[in-house]
Amino acid sequence: MIRKAYRQNGMTLISFLMIFVVAGFLILLTLQLVPVYLDHMKVKSSLDGLAKESGLVEKPASEIRKMLQKRWDVNSIEGLSAEDSVFIEKKNNIVKIEVIYEVEKPVMGNLSALMKFDDTITVGDSN
Repeated sequence: MIRKAYRQNGMTLISFLMIFVVAGFLILLTLQLVPVYLDHMKVKSSLDGLAKESGLVEKPASEIRKMLQKRWDVNSIEGLSAEDSVFIEKKNNIVKIEVIYEVEKPVMGNLSALMKFDDTITVGDSN
């Protein structure tokens, strides 16, 4: 009687370890980057809330920066300064507020992720 050789199916230990390392790296990267994007959502919501403030056009730039910084303090956004990151341009009855900042997050060893954010709101009447 002749027997057929059956091939074994499945992953080898090395392929399982490679998949495990790649999945672990992706999980680590996700755990490092998600809080940064959550903070960015808070920055955007504070800008949107600031746009709804009445009388914003008449306020000086220093007061607008203080208002933003207070909102960021309440939302526990650390490492972001309104003095360094907020640029305000006033023309006629229009105020353009731009928040530009970078976040560098170490991932592991000498590998870091750099994220750049740029958000702008325009408040006022063009008339």
